[in-house]
Amino acid sequence: MAAQLVVHVGLSGMATTVTLEKCGHNVGYRGLDNCRFCPGSHCCVEGGPECIDSVIDMDAVCKRVSALGLDVAVTISKDAGRYLCDFTYYTSLYQSHGRSAFVHVPPLGKPYSAEQLGRALQAIIEEMLHVLERSESNINCHNEH
Repeated sequence: MAAQLVVHVGLSGMATTVTLEKCGHNVGYRGLDNCRFCPGSHCCVEGGPECIDSVIDMDAVCKRVSALGLDVAVTISKDAGRYLCDFTYYTSLYQSHGRSAFVHVPPLGKPYSAEQLGRALQAIIEEMLHVLERSESNINCHNEH
């Protein structure tokens, strides 16, 4: 069975690296979006868990992509910012039972070109799929015994 994974990519004006987000957060949303909206409950899913981790081992993905020698720095984060990106990530993680990923990228040219970011994102997504397939092979192997 092919692994199913949702990968979101968001721009962060503060980012200087390509950043793999480990988890999404449910509460603490206070900033207004471009349509001047913020949920009255200040959360994504009322009654949902405080934090949801991706099923993808982001540390392993970061380590393996960094070892490829691409000219792009890849780092890990546990806080996607309690704004649109974090809201999107948490909601996706909630609906996909953790089968989502979120990658923050810096603005074009600060410091990476579109070509550099494209190559890095391709490598990251390919590695995420490999990590997911390996983890599911291990789960299926253990379940057969």
